[in-house]
Amino acid sequence: MLRNNMWFRLLTIPLILTMLLAGCTGNDSGTDSKGAQPQDNKANQGTDTGSADSGKPATWIADRKVKGLVFMGTDDYTGDMNAEIKAKLKELTGIDLEVEIMVADHSIDGLIAGLASNDLPDFITFYLNNSGRPEMPVILKAAREEMFTDLAPLMKDTKVYSKYLEDGYLPLDTKYGVMFRPEFNGSTYFIHMNVARQGGYATWKAAGGPYIRKDIADALKVDPRTINTTEKLYELAKKIKAGSFKDNNGKDVVPIGPSYWGGQEIGVLFNDLEWGSDDQRIKKDSSGNILHESQTEYALKKVEYIQKLLKEKLIHPEFFTMDESRSTEGALNGTWGIIGNAHNYQDFNRDMHYLPLGPIDYVDRPYQMQVDFKSGSSGWAIPTTTKNPEDIMKLADFLASREGKLLWQYGLEGRDYTLDAKGNPLAKKEVIDLKVSNPEEAKKLGFAGVGNSWGSLLGGTDIDRMADFGEMEYGDAVAPELNAGALKIAEYWGWEEKHKNAKMVDGYTPLSFIGEFEHGTELKAALENYDDSLIRAYYAKNTDEAKKILDSASKQLEATGLQQFLELLKTKDADPKTHVKF
Repeated sequence: MLRNNMWFRLLTIPLILTMLLAGCTGNDSGTDSKGAQPQDNKANQGTDTGSADSGKPATWIADRKVKGLVFMGTDDYTGDMNAEIKAKLKELTGIDLEVEIMVADHSIDGLIAGLASNDLPDFITFYLNNSGRPEMPVILKAAREEMFTDLAPLMKDTKVYSKYLEDGYLPLDTKYGVMFRPEFNGSTYFIHMNVARQGGYATWKAAGGPYIRKDIADALKVDPRTINTTEKLYELAKKIKAGSFKDNNGKDVVPIGPSYWGGQEIGVLFNDLEWGSDDQRIKKDSSGNILHESQTEYALKKVEYIQKLLKEKLIHPEFFTMDESRSTEGALNGTWGIIGNAHNYQDFNRDMHYLPLGPIDYVDRPYQMQVDFKSGSSGWAIPTTTKNPEDIMKLADFLASREGKLLWQYGLEGRDYTLDAKGNPLAKKEVIDLKVSNPEEAKKLGFAGVGNSWGSLLGGTDIDRMADFGEMEYGDAVAPELNAGALKIAEYWGWEEKHKNAKMVDGYTPLSFIGEFEHGTELKAALENYDDSLIRAYYAKNTDEAKKILDSASKQLEATGLQQFLELLKTKDADPKTHVKF
């Protein structure tokens, strides 16, 4: 799960997109939304002799300013750095770090605008969950046009990032799909982040999915964990409606409400009607055939099911479209008997007044937790205009080291934490209390434990928190009560057993290869139209009208080469280096 302070907007987004796709990059200086000129990224740059100089620490890099531009959201990252934290980074490395977040309606629009401006700072960061993300073709094009520095030779002498060069360290998609693509002949122009140190590593004991109000489950004498099919979900929803339960304001409870984060498709609530992941809709059948949902019976089955829920007023009519603020308010007020999607680490549910439901079985088999061998998310690159790019790599390597992570994850020793006998950080009680009582004020302390994750932009990788700091989550060692509710929910849900028996996978998502398909642009548009059509079909007057909507969307898919793309996936899946995970 990153979004938004604008540096510049050179042209309107449609014109910028046209320029980028045409391979054009201008040299004109852009302006931001207030008419300010972009800052010169070449100022205050240079290297010095580092730790060889008398009095310099071993972590010293260079006495210079480094500027980064973030094409992500302000709800995920902040450009604000605490002055004392910034001074400590300067003391340790010589680097005066400055981070800006580019504001755009969509992060990819900002990325396109920034690249088209041809006036970039020392490094940029962007969303990149996998090689199938929309950002991938944008940054690939920039790399092919030699806008980015080759990072492979810079990684060789690093302590942490050199692991990326070792066989077996990176997951398949990160290695061959994102970074070391065959077309680059051993070069790499961007770094994929958030890679775990060990395969199968879990950063937290997450129990995500639908949640039911505990008092309602108790009143109906229902064990939420037994609701493992959509048919059982339907019967439960009817009982909730008949029970005349009220929310905190005395209003009638809605049996099934939207996700905590707003209206959207929620595959985990309807698993046994979902053909593959709800953002891919491509899956192998029992005979090994790769099919899109439109080629199966499940699309119409799901439409019929949703229409039944809507007709009987068992699901909120804006389940797929409600804005986040109203969805969250409904969850906080207990208006949703069942929250469509939530997780166990949310503050509002520390007392477990909502319990996890299910999980719902899959279309072709009972539920089984599936974990990636490793995965990645977000990425960064160094423009070719950056002087002494090795300094940026050294900075990233420092931030990815234990000492660097200690700074940006725990803050300052003495001010924010002390060390135990093993050298592990113990968060100060007054900091934890401030985080609980005034999260925004705590965030100003400037480190990830209190919600300011500036360091993860370059340093958030080679992850193993228990090995590095002796705790899975910030503050666990001194305030286990912070996550006690989350861990109790995980225990209730059976997380340990599910994780023990989980299926580990390593591979590409189906849509990772759409950029290689001859008609990929047209097919992508048709796939998006299918998703939109599915929502329209849910709200159609009847099943016949819904079927017409789906048939039209399916014909567009076939006309834009869906079957040929599925054949491409079959070929890719047969190659161990491009195995597809479904």
